[in-house]
Amino acid sequence: MAQQVLRKWGNSPAVRIPAAVMEAAHLTLDQAVEVKAVDGRVIIEPVAPAFSLDALLAGMTEANRHDAVDFGLPQGRELL
Repeated sequence: MAQQVLRKWGNSPAVRIPAAVMEAAHLTLDQAVEVKAVDGRVIIEPVAPAFSLDALLAGMTEANRHDAVDFGLPQGRELL
């Protein structure tokens, strides 16, 4: 635990997060986080990245495309 002091940053209050806390919380600089107040406490949580199928497909190239995988015949009630 690290005790910090709220300071003014522009028109908003700010608090510095020590490197050890950042590391323990698996946070990185320029990472999107959600800040909320719950039961009188300030909670900072990482925002899960939003992936779209179009963005993922746009990253596919011949160089990173893998060969088809043969999983064999259906073993249960799979729909093919």
